[in-house]
Amino acid sequence: MVEETILDAVNKLFEESPQRKFPESVDLAINLKNIDLSQPKNRVDEEIMLPNGRGRDIKIGVFAKGEVGLQAKEAGCEYVFSEEDLEELGEDKAKARAIANECDFFIAEVQYMPLIGKSLGVVLGPRGKMPIPLPPGKDVVELINSSRNSIRIRSKDKMTFHVAVGRRDMDAEKVAENIETVVSRVEHSLEKGIHNLKSVYVTTTMGKSVRVA
Repeated sequence: MVEETILDAVNKLFEESPQRKFPESVDLAINLKNIDLSQPKNRVDEEIMLPNGRGRDIKIGVFAKGEVGLQAKEAGCEYVFSEEDLEELGEDKAKARAIANECDFFIAEVQYMPLIGKSLGVVLGPRGKMPIPLPPGKDVVELINSSRNSIRIRSKDKMTFHVAVGRRDMDAEKVAENIETVVSRVEHSLEKGIHNLKSVYVTTTMGKSVRVA
């Protein structure tokens, strides 16, 4: 059962935010306190599985060859890159940036990771989109499916950061459950837990903000 105060906040947000002609994103604004984020060890850097997904199609790029590449395509990944593609992207930074912006996540067979770091690290790193490594024997389809419901939270050195937790056209209780999962995970990642959490607001792309914690 989702926490009632969170569900009330989501319902209030949906009721008071006018309907738009496009499906708005539902985001959390998380504000921290009493923590030194100049120290990397104190920063939030978490990958979180949302119990109800993001409410939209997630685009995943996969660096793989042979059977693994075919499995990725069969799983619905339209961006599957071979070693030759990777070398081409390394030389064409404009194309690399376009693909980095298009894809939400990347997955790569482990043998590609050093080359990706060397040729695409400058593009993927600042976007927080360095690939999830795929070890030998790991099921790429399973990793693709789990990534479709995952988000990555990085506070870096900022006391306020944002993360998507769903869409306006999702059921309010499902969005609330996603929020509860994220807030709980963030609390557990902080040195002093809830005492490092100043406030949490939920908002839509063009709507108002409602406090949830």
